[in-house]
Amino acid sequence: MSHTLKIISTENVTHDVRKIRLEKPEGYSYEPGQATEVAINKDGWKEEFRPFTFTSLTGEDHLEFVIKIYPDHSGLTEQIGKLKEGDELIIKDPWGAITYKGEGVFLAGGAGVTPFIAILRDLHKKGKLEGNKLIFSNKTTKDVILGEEFRKMLGDGFTSVITSEKQDRSQAEKHEFTDGHINRDFLKKHIDDFSQSFYVCGPEPFNEAIIGHLKDLGASPDALVFEE
Repeated sequence: MSHTLKIISTENVTHDVRKIRLEKPEGYSYEPGQATEVAINKDGWKEEFRPFTFTSLTGEDHLEFVIKIYPDHSGLTEQIGKLKEGDELIIKDPWGAITYKGEGVFLAGGAGVTPFIAILRDLHKKGKLEGNKLIFSNKTTKDVILGEEFRKMLGDGFTSVITSEKQDRSQAEKHEFTDGHINRDFLKKHIDDFSQSFYVCGPEPFNEAIIGHLKDLGASPDALVFEE
């Protein structure tokens, strides 16, 4: 089933990420971490559906997406980046395998953090976030999506890893690593329990590498949560 919904507001989250809020259909519900197919209600784009994750909570009176814009791809996200209040998006029913299975470590690469936003917000709202951690990899500090919100929610449970930006380590934020990658050695150093749940989302090479490292370090395949 499809729903055509007006945009309530749009705003920049980073230099290339937009937050879009929409009207919410009556009775529409989803689990934190789930996604839907989205298209633009304009000629030439009504059938161009792409998956995006809800970042709003199901109990809120609106829908929200945090979307990375690729202006050089001449595709859907370029068009979404041009949308404004009053424009319309078309969405379908919710789906997705990334849902909360219990306390653990969330490992995200770039825009792959979006399924985790609603999960972490939901846990925070319920007072059940303690014990969970987020390790978030980005190329540069300006690419970090909702970094301040994650720091406020998670405190020392939030670790930011910057892969392509060198700076004086003494100038970095607490729990920010500006000279590394989330590789096997990093995981071994920063995680002391590989029997817990692990949530992995990012570009396919990121997912494959992280899942491989986690299994190698003793994580159970049944404890790995990711979109196949």
